[in-house]
Amino acid sequence: MTHKEATKQSLMKKHLTEEVKKKLAGVVTPSGFTLAQAINSGLVNEDSSVGVYAGDEHSYVLFAPLFDPIIEEYHGGYKKEDTHSADLDATKLVADSVDPDGSFVVSTRIRVGRNLKGIPFAPAISAEQRREVERRVVDSLSKFDGDLKGMYYPLAGMDEATRQQLVADHFLFKKGDRFLEAAGANREWPESRGIFHSADKRFLVWVNEEDELRIISMQEGGNVREVFSRLARAIEMLQRQLQFAYTEHLGYLSSCPTNLGTAMRASVHVKLPKLGKNEAKLKRICNELKLSLRGIDGEHSDSKGSVYDISNKQRLGISEVDAVNLLIRGVGTLIMLEKCED
Repeated sequence: MTHKEATKQSLMKKHLTEEVKKKLAGVVTPSGFTLAQAINSGLVNEDSSVGVYAGDEHSYVLFAPLFDPIIEEYHGGYKKEDTHSADLDATKLVADSVDPDGSFVVSTRIRVGRNLKGIPFAPAISAEQRREVERRVVDSLSKFDGDLKGMYYPLAGMDEATRQQLVADHFLFKKGDRFLEAAGANREWPESRGIFHSADKRFLVWVNEEDELRIISMQEGGNVREVFSRLARAIEMLQRQLQFAYTEHLGYLSSCPTNLGTAMRASVHVKLPKLGKNEAKLKRICNELKLSLRGIDGEHSDSKGSVYDISNKQRLGISEVDAVNLLIRGVGTLIMLEKCED
């Protein structure tokens, strides 16, 4: 984020009017989460673009006078009467691969966030509740078989050899950033947090990171149908044993309002050496295609070797299938433009 961007007003500060403050004065959710906690990250971090976190499912209802306009603005006009629908049917994807020739896409990764129904999210969860989440999730994952079968590695007490291997595989997640710290999501770190991955390392679950589950499917190359199908199978198996926080209005609920709806980020690492010579132009093209452009090390990072991280921008009010189809079509357009670039 540039210094100019850092001076922009967050959505929280924009919509937290005196009238809203009066409406929400004294409002407390059943888990004890308050407005002060919801907005603390945005107050502490002046460069927050959104500035609010939900402590539980009830936050989106009880703090609606603040959350609704933020959601509407961030998610492109999504209104409080709109409804969200989920669709994980891989047969509806428009293509098997985002890069049929295999010349541009290095890897494909799709992740979704999930939180258990009835348990507070990371900013409000207690240590005991976090242990309960870990127990229930790990028990469910232990029943996986076939290509989804794997091992769970708790962060607390992890031996050095395991830690180094997870770092080498780029699987190890670190303590949350300053935004999550101010939101209260890093408490009791690293207790009751860990990583599950399959033997072939194409399927992962992060437990009790920013959301209680981050379910991840990935592999080298551009075969997005395989990646999406694997993810859909894993979610279906988890849903047989666990109930996730979900509403018809907001879809799958997350601690950060930016992840509502599908809670999905479908992405590819793609080589664009010609288009990458003018990154400002490339970013404009991605915006027009409803895609986000990042460096390969995440948000605010730079490209390495002309490889970029391209992902779906919209998450709420659009199904998982629709989001991945946008990625397939959009990356296809970028590859075509790359081929045509002088």
